[in-house]
Amino acid sequence: MRSTISHLLSPTPLPPPLNFRRKTPTSLLNNSRSFSSRGRTWISQTEIKVSSSSSSSSSSSSSSDNQTVTFAPSPTRKDDDDTDLPQSASEIVRSFYKGINDRDLAAVEKLIAENCVYDDLIFPRPFIGRKDILEFFKKFNDSISKDLRFVIDDISAEDSLAVGVTWHLDWKGKPFPFSKGCSFYRLEVKNSRRQIIYGRDSVEPAIKPGEAALNLINSRSNL
Repeated sequence: MRSTISHLLSPTPLPPPLNFRRKTPTSLLNNSRSFSSRGRTWISQTEIKVSSSSSSSSSSSSSSDNQTVTFAPSPTRKDDDDTDLPQSASEIVRSFYKGINDRDLAAVEKLIAENCVYDDLIFPRPFIGRKDILEFFKKFNDSISKDLRFVIDDISAEDSLAVGVTWHLDWKGKPFPFSKGCSFYRLEVKNSRRQIIYGRDSVEPAIKPGEAALNLINSRSNL
C-alpha cells in the first residue's frame, strides 16, 4: 500500500520537448556537358537537387541527414543525316561550287531547294526544279575536262540570304580564256537550313562587240 501511494505521488515525467525541423536551403548541382559539331553546339544538362534536414533534442545531440536526389535531364535534339550542311549563305555557295568541281552531285543536291530556279543566261530558258538543275550539271560535268574547275575570285558574306560571286575557270591551274563570270544566289530557310532557291549566271562572251553594242542599243531604243 505504501509503495503504491509513493508511486502515485512521484513526479510524472514530462514528454520530450517538441523539435522543429529546420529546412536547409536546397542546393542545385548542374552537371552539364557541351558538344559541338560543324558550327553547332549542343548542351546536355543534368540537374541534381539535394535537400537535407537535421533534428536535435535538449538531452542528447543527434543529427540525421535526409538527402533527396532528383535527375532532370534537359531535352535533347535528334538530328538527321543533313547536320553537316554549312550554315552561312556564303559557305553554302562555296560548297555548291566545290560539289560541282568534285563532281559530287549528291552533295550539291542537299544545297538546292526542291523548287529552285537556276537561270544561266547562255540558255534560252531557266532550269526549274532540283531534278532539272542536277541533270544540267551532270551534262555540264560530262562535257568538260576534269581539269577545268571553278575558282571563286570574290564572294559577299554580309547577307544571310543573298550572295554575289565573281569567278573564272582554271584549266590545269591556269585561267581559261573567256571564262570569267558573275553569279547571284538567293537562299531560303526551310527546316532550320538554308538552301539555294534562285541562281543566275552571267558569263563573259567570247565575242565582245564593244562600242558596236552601244550603237545597237541606241538604234533600238530610238525606234
